[in-house]
Amino acid sequence: MQRRRFLKDRFAKAIMLIFTVLSILLMFFIVLALYYRSRPILALKPLSELLLSSSWRPLKGNFGFFPFIMGTFWVTGVSMVIAVPICILAAIYLSEYAHRKLKETLSPLIDLLSGIPSVVYGMWGVLFIVPLIKNHFAPLFGVSSTGYSVLAGGIVLAIMICPVIVHVCIEVFKSVPREVREASLSLGATKWQTVKHVILRKAMPGVIAAIILGLSRALGETMAVLMVVGNVARSPHSIFDPAYPIPALIANNYGEMLSIPLYDSALLFASLLLLLVVLAFNIVSQIILVKIQKYIQ
Repeated sequence: MQRRRFLKDRFAKAIMLIFTVLSILLMFFIVLALYYRSRPILALKPLSELLLSSSWRPLKGNFGFFPFIMGTFWVTGVSMVIAVPICILAAIYLSEYAHRKLKETLSPLIDLLSGIPSVVYGMWGVLFIVPLIKNHFAPLFGVSSTGYSVLAGGIVLAIMICPVIVHVCIEVFKSVPREVREASLSLGATKWQTVKHVILRKAMPGVIAAIILGLSRALGETMAVLMVVGNVARSPHSIFDPAYPIPALIANNYGEMLSIPLYDSALLFASLLLLLVVLAFNIVSQIILVKIQKYIQ
């Protein structure tokens, strides 16, 4: 009987190991497949030209991805600047200050935000955010804008990633031991001082992980951003300029005009580029988390 249980345990362990390895290998297979399909353009065009050139003329064989890279970073950066402080403060309020009934009321509403299809966010952005920027925000700064801009994409994207960051931060704050809070309060610290100097300090690795998770979601979001950023293949210079992020480029063009030489390879190279950027951010975040955890301990 004991030997049978031991064999079952070994078998379950082996199965879990196999699936873990397969899930890791899947990422490598995706990268290799995208690289293989990108080889035609990489063989003919220097990598520096692809990444740094601003000339996007597929009919002439010019594939400069710099405007799309900058558009991706601009829209994602604006969304994170808007979302991160709001999300952290909202998570602090819900976990530390809000009454139980209020938490029970607001939690389903946050879940509802995360369940709304991205195309609905896009339509809302077109009907509300774009006219608001065109008629109010841009004139306030003395700028002429169509409303389809980096700011419009950043606002819509910030709302979309808020539920992800808020939920993770709330769980992280809940994981801080109650004794730590009570020890701080017993020494005469106020509620806010306890939150600022104790809870946030202990929860900082988790908060950074939540931000990176939101960043990864923002980098890959397509439909809602595509509908409000303007999709102009030119590097933006302000938040009121239109942009053309990489996910929008792929969604708009893949499957069309692929008879143009290297066009298919160029779009798959854009997919590979986006994937590598997301992986790089996640690897850097893990390194930062390890260093922060060592510092806190």
